[in-house]
Amino acid sequence: MLRFLTAGESHGKGLVVIVEGAPSGLSITTEQVADELARRRLGFGRGPRMRFERDEVTLLAGVRHGKTLGSPIAIEIANTEWEKWREEMSPDPGHAERPLTAPRPGHADLAGMQKYALNDARDVLERASARETAARVAAGTVAKSILSELGASVLSHTVALGGVEVPASVRPGPADLGAIDGDEVRCADAATTAAMVAAIKAAAADGDSLGGVAEVLAYDVPVGLGSHVHWDRKLDGLLAQAVMSIQAVKGVEIGSATQQARGRGSEAHDSIELDADATSAGGFRRATALAGGLEGGITTGSLVVVRATMKPLSTLSRPVLATVDLSTGDASTSFKERTDVTAVPAMGVVAESMVALVLASEALRKFGGDSVRELRRNMDGFLADAALVGHLVDAQS
Repeated sequence: MLRFLTAGESHGKGLVVIVEGAPSGLSITTEQVADELARRRLGFGRGPRMRFERDEVTLLAGVRHGKTLGSPIAIEIANTEWEKWREEMSPDPGHAERPLTAPRPGHADLAGMQKYALNDARDVLERASARETAARVAAGTVAKSILSELGASVLSHTVALGGVEVPASVRPGPADLGAIDGDEVRCADAATTAAMVAAIKAAAADGDSLGGVAEVLAYDVPVGLGSHVHWDRKLDGLLAQAVMSIQAVKGVEIGSATQQARGRGSEAHDSIELDADATSAGGFRRATALAGGLEGGITTGSLVVVRATMKPLSTLSRPVLATVDLSTGDASTSFKERTDVTAVPAMGVVAESMVALVLASEALRKFGGDSVRELRRNMDGFLADAALVGHLVDAQS
């Protein structure tokens, strides 16, 4: 299995992620990780920090000459603003403190202060910040490399933002990723982009924020990942937990679940056909993707579809949210850290990484192998066996 652990605070010296379980022989470079991190900063409506903060990546361990060694991979992402925050965020005692005592509604501030017996909201918000997702994207670079070795790929696009929605017929493929990343809101439909940008500008003029939905699409994922036999091995559950863990994501949908809930069973399922060219599915094809590539908690070999719904960001440009100053007990308004009007386009990139990490982990669990070569060989053997199921009738006649 693939496991990862992140550490670091938003304005700390840097973020670190350790990825364990990756096979040897994967191609991983500093440039690859930096390119993925640059994608996380995309999107109209982002705050000024995204324009001047660049990610300095260091591969600390587990990679030699551009190839993984099979040992744990350690990646550091330095904070270029550290000097401005050195005193405020110093790990050593004796430095001046400016406690934040008016917790912001919609954030982890108050609940975190109560849970950990803290009297300064900064002790909570620094770790709760979505800056942590940069470390997840770095880990996702490893996961995407694993999936690539198995012939699979993952992309995301914005399908709804501030009440503006992409037509249901719009579903980009792997070749469209460059165009999506080049779009102002990472949308695959130009007409919808214009409406989304207008909505962002209107919200910005009011000092407000917008939420939305990003769709993650995983192509050519092999059949057989996940399991129906244990609740905690069902792949749809693992994907939902991983995507829901992204800051400000409040809902996850697999396939066309919302649409199906409003219709009838005769319209809600994917018919099965034999297709010798569908090698990742063991010789079968689903005519549609209503189930999102999962049946019974197991991948079917067809398109995996996961949607993440992000609430409007809680920090607003105008301090209109009421709170209580914990140092006095008086009514107050929430303080402002730097914020975005919307982060939905960037959230899609993070959701890509989380989906990739889950799929790669389950692929390693299913196929095993300490090297890329062994992993591919094991998958090819499994898919050859899975394809035999389609010929059972011939074998028995």
